[in-house]
Amino acid sequence: MRNQSFWVFVVLLALLAGLQYRLWVGDGSLAQVRELKQQILDQQGENQQLQERNRILEAEVMELKSGMETVEERARHELGMLKEGETLYQLAE
Repeated sequence: MRNQSFWVFVVLLALLAGLQYRLWVGDGSLAQVRELKQQILDQQGENQQLQERNRILEAEVMELKSGMETVEERARHELGMLKEGETLYQLAE
């Protein structure tokens, strides 16, 4: 009887050790859960930045579709284009 309770104790102790190992080190461990939560927070921050960028780009597209002023401004600054009859003066520093 004493030998049998010893083996039951050993089996229960091994089971407890296995569960503790999984809790602290294995898949679904506390460390892994904490790391995944941090990755979620990082991804949410990146998503917010991208949503803001998309909102700005969408506003710019709407502006380009609605009026020629923005198109002219971009043509002047990015492509160096001029209207007929205009003169471009460049200042050297």
